[in-house]
Amino acid sequence: MTGVRWGLWIIVGVTAGLFGLFAYQLTQPKDEFVESAMVGKQMPDFDLPAASATRPGLATGDLADGTPKLLNVFASWCIPCAAEAPYLEELERNGAQIVAVAIRDKPEDVDRFLTIYGNPFTRIGRDDISEVQLSIGSSGVPETFVIDGKGRITHQHIGDIRAEHVPMLLRELKEAGA
Repeated sequence: MTGVRWGLWIIVGVTAGLFGLFAYQLTQPKDEFVESAMVGKQMPDFDLPAASATRPGLATGDLADGTPKLLNVFASWCIPCAAEAPYLEELERNGAQIVAVAIRDKPEDVDRFLTIYGNPFTRIGRDDISEVQLSIGSSGVPETFVIDGKGRITHQHIGDIRAEHVPMLLRELKEAGA
């Protein structure tokens, strides 16, 4: 009987300890910044076929031509990708050169997406198995990377681009060209 009583107290103690730990974690400030392991590193080697009939494909060499670029990872089936489309066009109007990688998409779906939401991209590569997406440290769509003129990742923006992100991305792009 005494053994059962001690066992019960141990269970109550462990449960109270876990509850206290969870309560403590809920009081800590939320850190929304995800540190990318690829920032500061060269783009991996890749050569993607065209994802659209209107634009050529994308290769590593296209990102090391001396001109800094934004690399947008998107998909036609991605709702936040459609939401960020006007801001990508705003970036292009402000001088940003934008290339893209379409993830797990069919060319006809990409073309339909571009017809509806606009096409600020100079090149769009098709990444059917997310190989390039994963190799650059992208965990989802949309994501945008700032690539300096030497093919090095200098900044990663996770999630869709909104109006408040446009000045920051233009600043990052300018710094990548300096």
